[in-house]
Amino acid sequence: MPAARRIGLLGAAGLLGAALWWRRNPSACPYSQRFWVEAPHPFITRDRLREILAPRPGERLLEVGPGTGYYALPVAEWLAPGGRLDVLDLQQEMLDHTLRRAAEQGIDNITPARADARDLPYPDDSFDGAYLVTVLGEIPDQDAALRELRRVVKPGGRIVVGELFGDPHMVTHGSLARRAEAAGLRVDRRLGGALWHFTRLQA
Repeated sequence: MPAARRIGLLGAAGLLGAALWWRRNPSACPYSQRFWVEAPHPFITRDRLREILAPRPGERLLEVGPGTGYYALPVAEWLAPGGRLDVLDLQQEMLDHTLRRAAEQGIDNITPARADARDLPYPDDSFDGAYLVTVLGEIPDQDAALRELRRVVKPGGRIVVGELFGDPHMVTHGSLARRAEAAGLRVDRRLGGALWHFTRLQA
């Protein structure tokens, strides 16, 4: 076998091994690698999130895992006037980055909290809705996270999950639907197909 081909096969095997390791060992994208969350998001666009989340002025929404604010900043603007966006992340650096960007753009209705999605620091029925994009698969216990989201979102509220093929932590629509049902949620609407989806859940 030619050396170049052998090196190529070894490289491909290494990438596959890394992807499998990431799937078995879910964790949040570290702040030092934030370029992954700052890059343009194909398919899972802000406009599509707005369509399925349907944020309204005056509402209180929650984003789990805002990264550096790719979705948080426009969502906060859509909630004005009178609305509020809470953002929750494990990493203080991500929250600080998002708040800096918000201040630069004159956005003042974002409230941060550093916490774990498996144990949300909010009372029952706190939010009109919640969303998380390419985040659910990073949570070691997805079932616990979905139960917590159901607890803090008001009855009749919505929870939107966004996923993209190529993310080593991608949660397929089928897997999400099964986990949602176990958490007492049902699929209300879906945008996308096998390569990407925004799925709206309701209690």
